[in-house]
Amino acid sequence: MTQPLPSPADSAVAFERVRARIKAATSAWAAGMSLAEIRASFEDFLGAGEGAPQVTRSPHALAGLPACAFDAAEAEAGRTLLYCHGGGFQIGSVRSHAGLMARLAAASGMRVLGFDYRLAPEHRFPAAPDDAFAVYRVLVEAGDIPLALVGDSAGGALALGTAIRARDAGLPLPKALVLLSPWLDLTMSGESYSALVEQDIFSRPEQLKAMARTYLGRDHAPADPTASPVLGDLSGLPPILVHAGGADITLDDSHLLARNAAAQGGRVEVEVFEGMCHHFQVFEELPEAALSLARIGAFLRAL
Repeated sequence: MTQPLPSPADSAVAFERVRARIKAATSAWAAGMSLAEIRASFEDFLGAGEGAPQVTRSPHALAGLPACAFDAAEAEAGRTLLYCHGGGFQIGSVRSHAGLMARLAAASGMRVLGFDYRLAPEHRFPAAPDDAFAVYRVLVEAGDIPLALVGDSAGGALALGTAIRARDAGLPLPKALVLLSPWLDLTMSGESYSALVEQDIFSRPEQLKAMARTYLGRDHAPADPTASPVLGDLSGLPPILVHAGGADITLDDSHLLARNAAAQGGRVEVEVFEGMCHHFQVFEELPEAALSLARIGAFLRAL
């Protein structure tokens, strides 16, 4: 069934609600919260929605990491999506993204597996990509090759980097990648980082630069392709679907991925949702979030 386009009036009202929520949360984070407090606040902030009540949740562990499976009622065995959450490599968790993963499971009719990878600054690069690849390898070795790798924001870099490492290791690849507002270029060279700074209500360039420095530490450069996978070898990867916001400062990372992959024989489809902020799909009250997930679900069901 075709998902109806949201009305401009409904979108405007919902977006203003999200704007107010973001302003309240980010103001609190900037008022001297500790990192532990910010992490807890971020989980409460994103995890406040209802998600998808018809989806069952099963906590367990993957590669020694806390994880959770989100199963749609009609989920079929062998139709698993491996989800890498965002949060600038420093915040975020299964709990913060549980609502989004549940809604993705419902939209796709599949199982979504999320996991808690190690975060900076306690665990700097390459801890997070190592954890993501370890989870992928465990699933492959168990005979449960993910149908697709999915990730938002920093999780988009982990999803793309995991596919590259799997290719290089000779492991079976997923049939597709789905990236939501992916943060793929830690050099932040795209024009959108300056051109859209006044439009993105969620992210700021100085914030992302600080997160990149904390994540990489002194021993790794932002241009390292293992940290910024869009700058690496993109050949031989499965098709990639990208959904990004038109008011997202990381938007040019999506277009850079499409250009670089096409030059190496790959296929990337980028859909831009005008006026939407960074990883807008986490806000379930936005009509555009429902539309994005419906289209992603249709894409995944066709694999």
